[in-house]
Amino acid sequence: MANTIALERLMRPASIAVVGASPGPSISSNILRSLQRMGFDGAVHPVHPRHTAVEGVPCYPSIMDLPMVPDVVALCVSGARAEPLIRQAAEKGAGAAVIYDAGFAEQSREGARRQAAIVGMCREAGIALLGPNCMGVLGPAAGSTTWMQELKDPRHLAGSVGIVSQSGAICISLLQDVRRFGYSYMVSSGNEAATTLCDFLEYLIADDGTRIIGLFIEAVREPERFMALLECAHSAGKPVVILKVGRTARTKHAILSHTGGMTGESRVFSEVLRTYRAIEVRDLIEFVETLAAHHTAQPLCGRRIGVVTSSGGLAELILDVADSQGSELPPLAPEGHRAVLERIGSVTGDGNPLDAWGSGDFSNNLDTAFEILEQSPHHDLIALCRDACDNKPFDDPEREREYVGHLIASSKKSAKPHFLLHTRPGLMDSVIVRMCQENGVGILGGLAQGLRAIDSLAGQRLVMAPQRCPAFQGAHSLASLFPGRARSTINEYDAKRLLASHGVPVPGEQVVGDLSAAQAAAQRIGYPIVLKVVADEIAHKSDYGLVAIGLADRTMLAAAWTRMTETLSRNFPDIDTRFIVQRQIPSGIEMFAGAKRDADFGLMFVVGFGGIWIEVNKDFAVRPLPLREGDVEAMLAELRGAAILDGARGRAPADLDALTQALYAIADYAWGDAEALAEIDVNPIIVLEKGEGCFAVDALIVPRQTDTGVLSEITPAPGTAMQSDQRRMGS
Repeated sequence: MANTIALERLMRPASIAVVGASPGPSISSNILRSLQRMGFDGAVHPVHPRHTAVEGVPCYPSIMDLPMVPDVVALCVSGARAEPLIRQAAEKGAGAAVIYDAGFAEQSREGARRQAAIVGMCREAGIALLGPNCMGVLGPAAGSTTWMQELKDPRHLAGSVGIVSQSGAICISLLQDVRRFGYSYMVSSGNEAATTLCDFLEYLIADDGTRIIGLFIEAVREPERFMALLECAHSAGKPVVILKVGRTARTKHAILSHTGGMTGESRVFSEVLRTYRAIEVRDLIEFVETLAAHHTAQPLCGRRIGVVTSSGGLAELILDVADSQGSELPPLAPEGHRAVLERIGSVTGDGNPLDAWGSGDFSNNLDTAFEILEQSPHHDLIALCRDACDNKPFDDPEREREYVGHLIASSKKSAKPHFLLHTRPGLMDSVIVRMCQENGVGILGGLAQGLRAIDSLAGQRLVMAPQRCPAFQGAHSLASLFPGRARSTINEYDAKRLLASHGVPVPGEQVVGDLSAAQAAAQRIGYPIVLKVVADEIAHKSDYGLVAIGLADRTMLAAAWTRMTETLSRNFPDIDTRFIVQRQIPSGIEMFAGAKRDADFGLMFVVGFGGIWIEVNKDFAVRPLPLREGDVEAMLAELRGAAILDGARGRAPADLDALTQALYAIADYAWGDAEALAEIDVNPIIVLEKGEGCFAVDALIVPRQTDTGVLSEITPAPGTAMQSDQRRMGS
């Protein structure tokens, strides 16, 4: 974490030393000319041993010869010369330094050594180091720059968008277009050897001039801090828009539980962002449109969009696009529809999108359409869908500007944000852009991208539910139940005993060591029963035929016992195995739940439809732990097969209340035992009809490896029943 004062000196310097300054084309001359064009009111000191002045500014032979302590030292030299210059900067008392050159840890062992040495000096001296291998910091709102490109035109550059990018090329691309919004800061973070993306994110959250933050991310180096900062940004009312690249799932080690296959780096990252109300976008167009959507005079407080068009066909296209991505375009209420018929004329559809051509007097009809949508309690914002661009071969540009004038006039009288929405990205009339920008009307390009940007920003404003704080009894944990010999997995019987102690419903069952004990247990539990082998070493028993269901009598039980013991002798002769005799739960809907530890973001909770079809259907939802209130209900609603639980096609509704309680119990246990837990897989959970409950009939726990080995078990003697659990579960 960067020193706060040093970071302030990097971002808002009062003095800048440009080391390696030369009069020819160079990074140094770019910076010096940019500072002049920005009207930087601080001290600028070029440094070069052979020049007396550069760009008309007096030059000093070395950092040590500077007449004052610089806030920032910009090293416009080769990376090989950076180490001694950083030492001088530290001796001089500089607050920050920027290294532009590459060739450090990203390229070679020697580069890594030099980078480590530089970082060590900076940390000891309290210097905020940006880079190496970066573009610098551009601070239009602060009137400062250490950006390596030459600024040609500072007009329209300053704004309220803060950008931190781990790619310099993305910064260059974003800076090409300031038609709709400008920047408070543009930070190219480079190697992040000392100052990181999280340092800059924290700074922008606290910065009064930054209203929305955009991040281009290749890797998150401080995941826990990153999540905490996203929550801070949400609390501060600052949307964070994130474009993450390199999102193919990392190469996975062999996994024992189904849950591990359900969580990949990409899915985990997406769910973390959603949990903390950050806005994830898929490409640079969405990134820019979402940033642009934030620029309205009125705050965006809802996602219900009212759209005005001049074409029935366009209205239908907009509706198709909106429906395909879940954007909300509520129809006009009956009173609104009547007003349209009376004042505009006949329109197609249900009035949203509203084709305001009507009687043909489009200009006057626009005012009526805006007024009707303004008065509608079912619409949170208003968008006019029209295409306008420079150098158009047809139509009078003044006519389009007149229409936009009506939109602006409506905006000034309304508490609802207003947007000009183009059908395609990139279409813009420069005069209209300035009209909208000066009057707080948002300008969006592309039907899909624009509607999605509005929807994303509106969703970001939703209040975060509180995190669950489950009470956890230390006695019911892996550490307390399984001291002793090391185990790589915890078998079904032990896993379910642990889960049952945390409120997860399990069937009545008994561990046995011989056939006569199995028959006695079956008689006590009641046929039909399930017979399973239980052993830590056999994680997926059904793969070997070591599960038998529907055993209705002693004869069937004996046959299954014989078959399984033969399979064990053949395939697992050296494994100490036992058997479970389990009450057979009636058929129902099979679900699964589990937790898997992500290398960056910790334990993730997964819920989906279970049984043998997990890997095939891949119908699941993911959340980071700990869960927030309402997460389980939302996860179940997200499943493609959610209607099955509600009683689709004449089926009786499932016991959603029981399932919800069981899933929260599993998640709460996993979070409470997070330090000891690597994975947990509960599959299947059989959900019966409403009022009849649900039961976790199989489970697997993988303890987290530690320096002293993994956790161990209490071994129940064969024939010992789970009497207390059976009574509690009604078996």
